[in-house]
Amino acid sequence: MTETTIPESAGKGLPEHPVFEARAHAMWEEIPEIYKEGIDGIVVRPEVEAHPDHDDYFTLGMCFTEPYPSGYMGPDSTRSIVAIYYGSFAKLAERSPRFDWEEELWETITHELRHHLEFLAEDDALEGLDYAMEETYKRGQGEEFDPWYYQYGIPLAPGIFRVEYDVYLEQRWSEAELREAGRVEFEWDGSLWAFEAPEELGDIHYVWMAGVEAGGGWVQVVLVRRRPLVERLKGLFGSSPLDLLESEAEPEVVGEAPDSPDASDGAPGRAAGGPPMDRTGDSS
Repeated sequence: MTETTIPESAGKGLPEHPVFEARAHAMWEEIPEIYKEGIDGIVVRPEVEAHPDHDDYFTLGMCFTEPYPSGYMGPDSTRSIVAIYYGSFAKLAERSPRFDWEEELWETITHELRHHLEFLAEDDALEGLDYAMEETYKRGQGEEFDPWYYQYGIPLAPGIFRVEYDVYLEQRWSEAELREAGRVEFEWDGSLWAFEAPEELGDIHYVWMAGVEAGGGWVQVVLVRRRPLVERLKGLFGSSPLDLLESEAEPEVVGEAPDSPDASDGAPGRAAGGPPMDRTGDSS
């Protein structure tokens, strides 16, 4: 691990470590116990956890899981702990005044919780890039797929994932926020890009970016609707159907983003094949 001294109050809006830690534990308590079986708890660590391949990117959280000898896999034989890195949050807050630390904290906690549940399920396909590639293929073939598959790709930065040659940039919006903004901005390949907001948000809206270099594939901006806690838990762990949409946009460069990942970051391959044939409609 990389340890870095963090100021008492780091980054715009990021509270001091004790307040951040208390908020993390409060979020943990909001999650029903049924989803936390086999997890000994959550710990907030002060250090910065740098990405193993990119010093400028930081790991926000990890789920450490240790199986105990048993004739079956389950919460009694598999123990986990969720670690959150305050130092990494501080680094990101220093970099971006728009960094929503509470939103990112919640997403980090629930993302790591899913890793624990997947380990209990003993589904090796749910681990990493292989799973993302398999689900991408299903999507391209019009089959039922895991709408969160891209999160199992290679993390290039918080909210940015690569699945072979394709890149996914995740953003969370409410309907009101999207209407008021009128456009969506994202940072990629050294530039700040913007495109007109789609008329419909849906629950998850994959927007294919025409003319943006991904390193051999496509860049997709994934717009995810902000939902109340109960709905989001159902979406993460339940079987409630989601309203999935697809469209294509032609973004323009509106500024510079020198700290953003570039098209050469990540690994080779090819994903979903291209935008939907109906470039203004939904994906069923």
